[in-house]
Amino acid sequence: MPRLQFKSFATPDEHRRFPNGSADIVDLGEATVGLARWEPGWRWSTHLASLAGTPSCQVHHLGYAISGRLRVDMDDGQTIEIPPDSAYEVPAGHDASVVGDEAFVTLEWTSAHVVGVDAEGASERVLATVLFTDIVESTGTLARVGDQAWRDLLNEHNRRMRDQLNRFRGREIDTTGDGFLAVFDSASRAVQCGIAMTKTADAMGISIRVGIHTGEVEFAGENARGVAVHAAARVLAQAGAAEVLVSSTTRDLLEGSGLILEDAGSHDLKGLFGSRTLYRVRTTPS
Repeated sequence: MPRLQFKSFATPDEHRRFPNGSADIVDLGEATVGLARWEPGWRWSTHLASLAGTPSCQVHHLGYAISGRLRVDMDDGQTIEIPPDSAYEVPAGHDASVVGDEAFVTLEWTSAHVVGVDAEGASERVLATVLFTDIVESTGTLARVGDQAWRDLLNEHNRRMRDQLNRFRGREIDTTGDGFLAVFDSASRAVQCGIAMTKTADAMGISIRVGIHTGEVEFAGENARGVAVHAAARVLAQAGAAEVLVSSTTRDLLEGSGLILEDAGSHDLKGLFGSRTLYRVRTTPS
């Protein structure tokens, strides 16, 4: 659980060296922070591609540029040059290179745990609760309100959903167009987050549905994969408007949480063996 603490980069938990660069890593329990230095001439595709084992960097970056400049070339053709004293976000699927004769020094959060780690070392399997959401009848809403109003609505939806993920300490893995994939280290917090999300959406005049399953998840960089992720997506597919639906595995972990669940019947989940009993979370007082 989070605790009041600090760690100094003068005595980091780990110091990593790689071609034309280095990084000091501090581990704060639920967060990992890295202070990295990329020397003049450094380029991801030249110096780290062989370590990552991918043609472009597949890590999502969120950080603060302290000094130097970094050019980012996205796989889709977009480019950007990050100057000193700026916060930045770089999606997965890119190349990057230091511009000029000054080293690029940066502080990063989302990628610190995998920077400079090879593909085998970057993968880890943990028990996690997976949450999927999506907006119900999003195509109909788009047709009704029009493109611009839909974009505004979706941006506001995303902002409010992220507020709830932060509140319940969920880790956002991906957006799915009109929904989210997130993971939690607590089944009860995942369900409470799902309830809060449905109520938040309702206050906006839209409905979402939520599917939750707990199982072993493999993390590779910022990506989550494995049967548990697929199972959570299949649970979502069975949920109705404003419903939070959970698997029997998650339900067992909720004993003693005070949350009320109702039997939602047995379902054949596409791609998974056998019928599974699902449970509907009561989101309003009886």
